[in-house]
Amino acid sequence: MKQIAVDPELSVSVLRTMWKIRRFEEAVEDLYGRGLMHGTMHLSIGQEAVPTAACLALNIDDYITSTHRGHGHCIAKGADMERMMAELLAKETGYCRGRGGSMHIADTATGNLGANGIVAGGIPIAAGAALSAKMRGTKQVAVSFHGDGAMGEGAWHEGVVLAAMWQLPVVFLCENNMYGMSMPADKAFNLEKLSDRAKGYGIPGVTVDGNDIQAVYEATQEAVDRARAGGGPTFIEAKTYRWRGHSKSDKNLYRTREEIEEWRLRDPIPKFEDVVLAAGTLTEDDLEAIRNNVRTELRTAVQRANAAPDATADDLLSAVYAR
Repeated sequence: MKQIAVDPELSVSVLRTMWKIRRFEEAVEDLYGRGLMHGTMHLSIGQEAVPTAACLALNIDDYITSTHRGHGHCIAKGADMERMMAELLAKETGYCRGRGGSMHIADTATGNLGANGIVAGGIPIAAGAALSAKMRGTKQVAVSFHGDGAMGEGAWHEGVVLAAMWQLPVVFLCENNMYGMSMPADKAFNLEKLSDRAKGYGIPGVTVDGNDIQAVYEATQEAVDRARAGGGPTFIEAKTYRWRGHSKSDKNLYRTREEIEEWRLRDPIPKFEDVVLAAGTLTEDDLEAIRNNVRTELRTAVQRANAAPDATADDLLSAVYAR
């Protein structure tokens, strides 16, 4: 098992990914606020450690399914920020030619089978991808990112039942950010740990600190190794927190400023920076260089995406029917 914080190359990679997610979402929030981006969006600021660490355990040809809050998953699996930004700005150069927007980005080249505007919609898709891998004997694994709210949907139950019954190589990774829209998770579930629900399906379940890079990575790597070896699915609950409201229309009136501030103090990015500094793996100059490089990369992505041609309605059916 890799010890991330003592490996300079891995530490740089992890910090770059987390900063890319954070800066991308901050830029998206700014563009939306200035009326340059339309529709809606769901930000995962504060949750960067989960997709970063989980995707570290995956190969490029492994699959993920994402959610309506999926920018971080897409970036962590290796997507290009310029093409992502172009998609959100409804440009022809976007991943889905500007037709999918924030909630429907897909990048099959990196194994991302798509974000999904339907709560729990990615669960059966991940089970299907895992079934395909098992039938083809490829040793590929699927990771299904989902929120705590998805666990109240029938599709979650159906997908997990099938995966357990057929021992599919899939990992169900719940980003428990404490709220399903405005509903606190501790009121929606009569469980101290959501991972206890795995017992009812006969699969392993584990709960980890979702703001701890090493903890999320180790849990995911163990689950992925088990899946590759034919051991079937695992359920992981990663406890984390979204700083922003459910979506841009959410006035965030159901939680206190004190609660939000308490979780901001657990920010996974400076938390990991402190760990690598204490280990002597990277210096403050190294950290500043990572931040500056990401800032420059993002600024370039926004400029190029803005300059790309707008999506048009002239060729809509080419994305609906197979050629």
